[in-house]
Amino acid sequence: MNAIKNARKLIASDPTSKAAVTLSSPVLALESEGEFDIHRIYDLDHQVFELAIEILKEWRIDRYYAGKSKLFDMSRQVRELSTNV
Repeated sequence: MNAIKNARKLIASDPTSKAAVTLSSPVLALESEGEFDIHRIYDLDHQVFELAIEILKEWRIDRYYAGKSKLFDMSRQVRELSTNV
């Protein structure tokens, strides 16, 4: 989770910068399942652009693991129910 941590540090260091505002927008869109104009990240310098891409990758992995843990919890509940019958 380095990219998310690094983005948080970048945003905290100068919340009004173009990079901070641009990086905040896709994060908010991902969390709320809203929309974000992906072309906005192309205006960032290369290092911040790469950070934005890494955020997207980490967010996707995190979402996968969240779904996996929900499946595990449900599977455990099913097993508990079947042993009580």
